[in-house]
Amino acid sequence: MRSMKLSTTNTRTVASTSARVANIALWVLQILMAALFFWHGQFMVFPPSEMVAMINANIGEQLRMFIGVAEILAAIGLILPGLTRILPSLTALAAAGLMIVMGSASVFHLVRGETASAISAVVILLLVSVIAYTRWKIAPIAARKRT
Repeated sequence: MRSMKLSTTNTRTVASTSARVANIALWVLQILMAALFFWHGQFMVFPPSEMVAMINANIGEQLRMFIGVAEILAAIGLILPGLTRILPSLTALAAAGLMIVMGSASVFHLVRGETASAISAVVILLLVSVIAYTRWKIAPIAARKRT
């Protein structure tokens, strides 16, 4: 009987350790994706002066600004709700919004024949999909308890 208890306790410890490692890996991925999207978002909102005309000719000023602001807000949404534990489900929604952005970017680059850019967009799409699914279904962040 005693060995069964020990085995159960050991199983719980292994399960909680693997859940902790997965949570840490997910936070690292969220931080990396937030940094990427914050950087790209600010690049779209405040591009170097020599690139403004080229970017606007390709996608237009309004779309450039929309993409930039959406990416900056999503980058904040990947981190802030989880850190504060205020509406932490917004983290999964921010990642889902980025899935739409990256899916659209993949199609955009494929249509233009930019295969390398399309592949990198698909890889980023897969990474934000992992964040969205995991934070929604597998390892959601618990909301802060009201006092």
